[in-house]
Amino acid sequence: MVDKEICLGCGACVNMCPVGAIKFDENGKAEIDPNICIKCGTCEGVCPVSAITIKKD
Repeated sequence: MVDKEICLGCGACVNMCPVGAIKFDENGKAEIDPNICIKCGTCEGVCPVSAITIKKD
């Protein structure tokens, strides 16, 4: 999940996602496609403002 209130739109997560599950929405904020995401946590670790939280099932 991306907290769009604090997402900077810097692209760090987009560049690091190993499966291409993250894109920018119409406002330039990160958006994770749950159908592609493998919940590896890479994006969560690289986000400079901790805007991403991955909930492991």
